[in-house]
Amino acid sequence: MKSTKIIFWTTTIIIFLFEGVMPAFTFNSPEAKEGIRHLGYPEYFGGLLMVFKVIGVLLLIIPKVPARAKEWAYAGFTFDFLFAGLSYYCVDEQVFFAFMPLIFLAILAASYFSYHKLQAAPQV
Repeated sequence: MKSTKIIFWTTTIIIFLFEGVMPAFTFNSPEAKEGIRHLGYPEYFGGLLMVFKVIGVLLLIIPKVPARAKEWAYAGFTFDFLFAGLSYYCVDEQVFFAFMPLIFLAILAASYFSYHKLQAAPQV
């Protein structure tokens, strides 16, 4: 049980830092705006994506959030990572940039499965 908690919190904090904290501080930078434009999305998309990412990581990191809300957050990040990889591949055809979101998808999956393992365990 202890190792499951460690896996859950480690993976969830990684998602929190890279999908919540970093976008919140960098979404308005010229590099971020250029990245959104380069992928063919409108400029307002970056701001909307940042808002939903911050809400999503808060749902994941706060323990008392209902399980259904956490499920929606996990689903949203799954779509985000899949479509980010697809967008990078379709625009640049560079496997490295298309592969990076899939690494975070694997981290998210570890968080998701450890979350469910903790929920299924008897509470002491």
